[in-house]
Formats: sequence, structure tokens, C-alpha cells
Amino acid sequence: MGLGDRVATWARAAARILDLAARPVRTAQGREGIVLQPYRGYGSRREVFLIGRVFRQSAPDGGGTDRLTAQLRDIGRRIARRAVAAAPVTARLGGAERRVETDRDGYFRIHLDLKDPPPADRPWHPMELRLEGEHPVQAEGPVFIPPEHCRFVVISDIDDTIMHTGVANKLAMLWRLFVEDAESRMAFPGVAALYRALHGGATGGQCNPMLYVSRAPWGIYDVLDTFFRLHGVPVGPVLFLREWGVSWRSPLPRRAEDHKQALIRNMLDLYHDLPFVLIGDSGQHDPEVYRQIVEENPGRVLAVLIRNVSRGEGRVREIEGLAMAVARAGSTMLLAADSAAMAEQAERLALVPPGTTAAVRQEMTREGGERTPSGTRRVRRPTPRGTAKAVAEGALRDAIDEGTPAAPPNVVVEAEDTARKP
Repeated sequence: MGLGDRVATWARAAARILDLAARPVRTAQGREGIVLQPYRGYGSRREVFLIGRVFRQSAPDGGGTDRLTAQLRDIGRRIARRAVAAAPVTARLGGAERRVETDRDGYFRIHLDLKDPPPADRPWHPMELRLEGEHPVQAEGPVFIPPEHCRFVVISDIDDTIMHTGVANKLAMLWRLFVEDAESRMAFPGVAALYRALHGGATGGQCNPMLYVSRAPWGIYDVLDTFFRLHGVPVGPVLFLREWGVSWRSPLPRRAEDHKQALIRNMLDLYHDLPFVLIGDSGQHDPEVYRQIVEENPGRVLAVLIRNVSRGEGRVREIEGLAMAVARAGSTMLLAADSAAMAEQAERLALVPPGTTAAVRQEMTREGGERTPSGTRRVRRPTPRGTAKAVAEGALRDAIDEGTPAAPPNVVVEAEDTARKP
């Protein structure tokens, strides 16, 4: 790549970063720059949840005519925007009404016990929101309520599971987000076809809930929303774990607290009559978190699918711990090299329609993600206890070591009686 090409690449990257950073703050919904911003909610026919934020931003001054000047000015407006604490917000849905106040960061959390279940002919329902005051602001927040014919709930990480962000390396993450072509390179090849199949279920029309979790800040909610739509990934509530709290006085992200366990536990309680499918990656804390969930909820987890993005010694130990917990619970775990392996396992467990693996492979080929097929090893013993013992004795580690960096193996861990389940 020549100097001119590198300059052009960085110019495009800078333009993307500026456009992204400026986009969420170009308009305000109320007077004096007040914004009432709801995020997608989720719930059941009994109760629903939704999170949003109220903040104040300065009005555009109208100065400057070129795009760069406008973008820099809008970024300044975003950084300087101020959370509105103790702001009263009223929510209405399904004959229920509740009034809450925003916290010190401007966030509000709605929990409504529904009196009248919403219509069952569609999964998305509008929650009416009103910011009370002398100049009230109104908005609608979409809430997903699964239909009665859904069969399971999918909880998926986003970072390095759906999109390749390299979240552990912030510089690499920024490069992949803004320098590489977002429309074609950020999503793992085949992931959209896989998630569409999981959403539709074995019949194609189950409309199974898709609940996504990310370590990213609320500030890139709109970016992820656009990403999902561009790549055809089924939308769902995007449940971030933290607010980074970036401001002029605090330019660095706040220390994160891992709320993923609490979020998943709440979902398990909400959808108490449904089993779950957990999808994550090996590079961060998913194996540790999912191990706790499986151990606390025996019989509730149909399968755990882990995308293999790290082969470090510490990660292998954590995956072994997860595999033992899954085996003892009588469930199944897959350590997957790519989306096709996940699709094959999901199809084998009758979570998706026949032909899903072929559709995922076709999408991978179109997206340039075709690779040398990885072999599949199985750690399988007659009983759950025997399978867990085999993992503890090194069977999973041996299976992983049989692969190469260019073609890491797919490894399935399950008991034989689990493998016979439809």
C-alpha cells in the first residue's frame, strides 16, 4: 500500500470516527436541548423492562459551513452534554403506568407489571414515555414480548462473538470499527444466517427472543443498531454492561463492574418456562460467567456455543471448567472454530431448520470467510458424570491440541444420553 493509499485510508477512518461520534447529538427532542432517549426493552406478557436516558445538550450554533467543522462542533456538544438527574419520566403500556426518576447519570429504568397483556399478533410493542415538566417531551420505546409459540431464549455476547472487535485490545478494536470496511468485515462470516435461523427456530416461525450483551458503552447503541440492520442480524434488546461516563472532567472510561451474571439471572427468572441457549467467545469472561449460570440452573441451558478466539493457557483452563459444568448438567457445549460449526451443532440439536448449515456456509463464502474445514472432536462418555471426569482428566485439552492455528478443531462435549436427545 502506497503513501497515498494509506493517507486515503486514514482519511476515511477519521471521517467515520467523526461521523459516528457526532451523529447521536445532532438533534434534540425537547426545548432547551432536552433529549429523552429510550433503548429497546424486553419482557413477557406479565411484565416488561426498558432502560433509557435523559440528557441536555447545547443547541447547534449554526456557525461554519464545511462538514469537518460541523462534526467537530457536534462532538464537542456530545462530550459536553449533561445528564439530567432526578427527572420524572412516566411510562405506559398494557394498562399499566409508572413514574420513575433518572439517576445521577440521567438513566431511568422502567419495570411495569402489565394489567392487560398486549396483542399477541406481533412481538414488538410501543411503550409510551413522557418526560414531565413545564415543557414535556414524549417518545416511544419498542419492547419485545415473545409469542407463545417460541421455544427457547438466545443470550449472546456481541464483542468477538458476533462482531470482530478485539475488545481486549482497544487500539485493535478502534481500527476494526473505523478503518476496516464496516459493511463487510466487522461481522464474523455466516453469523447473520445463523442468528436468523436461531430466531426462527426449528419451524422457522418461532420468533425466539434474541438478547444481546456487550461490554461497550451506551453511547454506541445507535452504531450497533445500524450494524445489526446492515448485516441482517435479528434485532433484540442490546443490554450493555456499563456506562463509560466520558466527559471533559473524566475522559477515561469508568472501571467496569461485571453485571452480565445479574442480567442473565433476571432473564432466566423472567422467562422461567423456557430453556436457554448461551453464545459467547473464549477471549473474555464468557466461559466463567456461563459456567456459573449452568451450575446455578441445571436443566435450563440447552447448549453453550463458544467461538474459539483465544488459545491461551488461562483460557483453556476456564473452558475446561465450563465444559465440566455443562457435562454435569446433562447439557452440551461446543468450542467452535467458525459459524458453520455452530450451525451444524444447532441443527443437530433441532434448534434450527434443516439446511441451516448449508445456508451459513454459503453466506460465509459470499463474505470471504471460507476456510479450511475444521475437524470435529467429541468428548463423549456414557454418562454426564463420566463426561465431566474425562474433561477433568484432559480429554478436552487433548482434543484442542490436535488442531493447528490455521485450522483449530471444533470440540463437542456431551454425554451419550444427551447426544440422543432431539
